[in-house]
Amino acid sequence: MTTKGSGKRRRPVEVRAAELAEETARYDREMIIDEFGPMTAAARARWARAKRKPGRPRRGKGAKAISVSVERGLLSRSDALAKDLGLSRAALIERGLQAVLAAEGRN
Repeated sequence: MTTKGSGKRRRPVEVRAAELAEETARYDREMIIDEFGPMTAAARARWARAKRKPGRPRRGKGAKAISVSVERGLLSRSDALAKDLGLSRAALIERGLQAVLAAEGRN
């Protein structure tokens, strides 16, 4: 086996073992954690994002999934409206509920 550009032959097993020993020597020390300092603000923010549980973003008191029966024609018309407005079906329903509650004076 030749190395790039050198034209010399070398034994791959010997070279790999030597390179491996050189690269991993820093991990042979005890208590390598002592070399770390306190986290920076950016590292703390990254750590907080990593620890956070996945899920939908909380709005208000959070969301509750419900099952509702809706007439098919009404549903298709409301889906078309939501698409035209650039909203999701849930956002359109939320806006409708808020409008009804406001009209009834119960917001």
